[in-house]
Amino acid sequence: MKKIFVLFALVACSFTMYAQSLQEGIKLIRYERYGSAKNILQNQSGDEATYYLGLAELGLGNTAAAREQFNKISGSYLGMAGLARVLFAEGNKVEAMKMLQNIVDGTRRKEWEKYKMAADAIAYSKGGPINTAIEWYKKALEIEPDAATYLSLGDAYLTQQTGGGEAMNNYEAALSKTNDKSLVYSRIGALWYQARMYENALENYDLAKNADPENPIPYRDLANAYYRIGKYTLAKENIEKYLSLSDKSIDDQITYANLLFLSKDYSNALSKMKGLIAEGHEQPYMYRILGYSNYELKNYADAYKDMQTFFGKIAADDIIPDDYIYMGKILTALANSDTTKAMVYTDSANYYMEKGITSDTAEDKTKLYRNIAEDFKDAKNYQQAGVWYGKLVQNTSNYTAEDYFYWGVYTYYSKKYPEAAKIFSDMAQQYPEEPSPVYWQGRSAAAQDVEAKTGGAATFYEKWLGMEQEGVTKNNADLMQAYQYLAIYYYNQNNKAEAIKYADKILSLEPGNETASQIKEVMSKSK
Repeated sequence: MKKIFVLFALVACSFTMYAQSLQEGIKLIRYERYGSAKNILQNQSGDEATYYLGLAELGLGNTAAAREQFNKISGSYLGMAGLARVLFAEGNKVEAMKMLQNIVDGTRRKEWEKYKMAADAIAYSKGGPINTAIEWYKKALEIEPDAATYLSLGDAYLTQQTGGGEAMNNYEAALSKTNDKSLVYSRIGALWYQARMYENALENYDLAKNADPENPIPYRDLANAYYRIGKYTLAKENIEKYLSLSDKSIDDQITYANLLFLSKDYSNALSKMKGLIAEGHEQPYMYRILGYSNYELKNYADAYKDMQTFFGKIAADDIIPDDYIYMGKILTALANSDTTKAMVYTDSANYYMEKGITSDTAEDKTKLYRNIAEDFKDAKNYQQAGVWYGKLVQNTSNYTAEDYFYWGVYTYYSKKYPEAAKIFSDMAQQYPEEPSPVYWQGRSAAAQDVEAKTGGAATFYEKWLGMEQEGVTKNNADLMQAYQYLAIYYYNQNNKAEAIKYADKILSLEPGNETASQIKEVMSKSK
C-alpha cells in the first residue's frame, strides 16, 4: 500500500511540475520573452504546450517553425487558431478569417475558450477585423468571466481611436479577478500613456513593476514615459533594467537601441544599431534610428544618407510622420551648412515637412506645427520659421499670442516689412491689450521709412509708449528704437518741442548720445 501511495505522490508531483512549467512558459510569452518561453515549452507535451510553443516561435519571427508546431495539432481549435495567426502574418487575411469562423461556428454552449482563442488570433495579429474580435470576446465572457479574456478585450479596445473608456473598464474587471496583476497594470499604464497623461502612466508602470519585478515590460514602458516628461537619466536607468530582464534577443537589443535614442544617448544608440547591422541583423527601420541619431549629433551628411537608405528600404505603410519631419530638419541643417544649395535644400525640407503634417492623423496639429517652426528657428532659418509660425496660426485653433508674435517677428527679420506690418495689425486687433504688436507695427513701418520722413511709425510708437502691461517693464533697447525714430521725425517736421522731448529721453538712456545732442542743440537755437 505504501508503494502505491508513493507512486501516486510521484505522479502528482510530476503533473504539478508539468503544469507549473506550462504556466511559466505562457507567462514568459505574455512578458514577450519568447526565447525563454521556447526553451521551457519545447520540453512539454500536449496540445496546449504545442500551441504556446507555436506562439513563441511567432514571437521570434520564425513563421515556418510556428506553422510546423500548429500543424501538429491542426485538428484542434488551438491548432486552427495558431494557423490563422500564421496566415495573418503572411498577409492572407481571408483564409485566416475562414479558419477562425470554422472554430466559432462549431462552438457548443460551454466552450468559451474557442471564442477567446479565435478572438486572440485577430487581436494580436495585423489586419484582422477588430470588431469581430470584440464580439467574440464578449461571447466568451457571457459564458465565463475570465480575467485573461477581460485583459484581451481591453487590448482590443485599446487599438481603437475612441476605445479608451471601454479598455479601462475591461482592465479594471481583469484586476478584480486575478492575482497576477503585473500585466494588467502595464496595460493600464499604456492606456494613460496613449492619452499622453504620463504621470498616471508612470504610476501604473510602477504598480506593474512592484507586482512582479521579473516582468521586463514595465521597465521598457517606464523608460518611454520618463523620456516623454524629460527625465532622461531615469529613462536610461529603466532601459538598462529592461535589458537585464529581457531575453536579450535581437528584437530586445533593437528595442534597447531605440530607448537609448529616446533617452538622448545618441552616440550609444548609433553604435548599438550599427553593430546589429554589421552582425547581419539589418532591418529597414534600423536606418531610422541611425538617421535620427546622426542628426542629433550634427552629422547632417550621414543623417541624410541614412534617411535616404531608410526611405528606399521601408514599406510605405511603415513610414511615420516623424520620418518626414526628421528628413525636413536634416535638409534644413544642410541648407545652413551649404549655401550654394540652400534654396534646393530648403524647398526639399518644406516638401518633407508638409508630408509630415498631412500624414499625421491627429486632429489637433498645433504641437506639430510649433515643433517644425521651432526647428527652423533653432537652425536660425528665420524666413522659414516665420512661414511655419504663420501656418500654425492660420491652420490651427490652439495657437497662442506668442505663436502669433513669432510669426510677425520672423517675417520682419526676413525683411518682409509690409507683410510683417499686416501680421502685427491683425494681432493687435486680436489682442488689443497686448503692447508688443503695436510696438512691432512701429518697427515694421520704421523699416519702410528709414529717414523718418513720412511718420508712418510715429502713431504706433507713441501709442505703445502710452500702454502699460502689469508686471512688464519696457526694455531700453525698444525704448531707444522708438525715441530715436520720433526724435528724428519731429526734427524733420521742425517740431521743436517734440523733437527736444524725445532727444531728452534718448539722453536719459544714453548720456552723450551724439544724434540726440545734435538734435537738441539745433532745435534749441531754432525759432
